[in-house]
Amino acid sequence: MKADPFLTTLGLAVRARKVVSGEEAVLRAIRTGQAKLVILARDAGPNTGKAVRDKCRSYGVTLIEGPDRYALGTAIGKASRVALAVVETGFARLLLEHLARAREAEREAP
Repeated sequence: MKADPFLTTLGLAVRARKVVSGEEAVLRAIRTGQAKLVILARDAGPNTGKAVRDKCRSYGVTLIEGPDRYALGTAIGKASRVALAVVETGFARLLLEHLARAREAEREAP
């Protein structure tokens, strides 16, 4: 099975200490201007989802829906994570590129 470039890059960003995880830490990163990209698990609860979405909208931070909480957690070496903030522009840009390529491949698939 081929490794997912998005999750692989996310793991590299974590090892480089460029990712903040957990709802409160992510909200703090957004408020302080550190968050360059926020990833919200597709199975996030309604309250967490609303809090993170609203904060990203208020502060102009790009928000993407990621895989489920367990895939996000595995990518960063934890059991599960609902919200992550990437705090470095280069990693944020690379993750967005991987996501765009994956979506393009999905559209082209028969």
